[in-house]
Amino acid sequence: MALSIHTNYSALTTNTSLNKFNSALATNQQRLGTGLRINSAADDAAGLQIATRLNAQSRGMAVAMRNTGDATSMLQTAEGAFSEMTDIVQRMKDLATQSANGTNSADDRTSLQGEYDELAKELANILGNTSYAGEKLFASATGVIDGAAGKFGSTAAGVTFQIGGTTAEKMTVNVSGKFTTLLSATGLGGISTVFTALAAAPTADVSAGGGEIKTAALANTEIDNLTTALNAIGSMRATFGASINRLNHVNNNLANMKDNTEMAKGRIMDADFAIESANMSKNSMLMQSGISMLKQAGQMPGMVMSLLG
Repeated sequence: MALSIHTNYSALTTNTSLNKFNSALATNQQRLGTGLRINSAADDAAGLQIATRLNAQSRGMAVAMRNTGDATSMLQTAEGAFSEMTDIVQRMKDLATQSANGTNSADDRTSLQGEYDELAKELANILGNTSYAGEKLFASATGVIDGAAGKFGSTAAGVTFQIGGTTAEKMTVNVSGKFTTLLSATGLGGISTVFTALAAAPTADVSAGGGEIKTAALANTEIDNLTTALNAIGSMRATFGASINRLNHVNNNLANMKDNTEMAKGRIMDADFAIESANMSKNSMLMQSGISMLKQAGQMPGMVMSLLG
């Protein structure tokens, strides 16, 4: 290589190498500082695009998991109301069965009828006031039980829950047909009189017609009506219970998919500290070596003066 004052090839190549090592060292430090392998699209354009899609999917599933939790709470609220109604109707059936016995006097049956009426009013109260997050589940906003209002009313299209991060992942719970059966006069006998009365005047003090079990014959009829009512209530509870079980499985599957999606995103985005630390040490040593050599290369033109002695 010729000796030259104007062009110092060694210094130029050494300086170029220093710039490369300095850029690589800055990248290592940035990755170690942020914990991410990709800090901008320039680091890995394709990887960033893939990671963005994975992140969108993961976040969608996280929200869907919260949705399933909220849906489960709503259905548990509805099922809990019908669980209490089951106990009430069972007690009403007990009263009807007791009233059908010939050992009772008229006064006895009047007392049985009094408890029967109060229990019927509580059934109407449960249907009229059971709500979730301020929304009535089985009645209108004013508590009218006409079967046409509420989240699960008889004319409602059901409640649709978003159980995934895409528009196709939905679940609808519709008990409108079963609720219609529950409100029918044939299915509930005298109890439906309370519903009808409260529908007309939600705050009125009404009874269940006043004579459903006041005679043995009426009591026998009411036993059959209450059996039908229990079947209708049990059918609705079964629907709610099955939906709750499904939502539990939905949540478990979402958790599994979310965990694996997060792992896939991490393999693309996360920095490997062992590799980055090793590369930083290597680039740091190359920087020090390059600076030392650049100093030596800078002394080369000085050697020309020795030739001019």
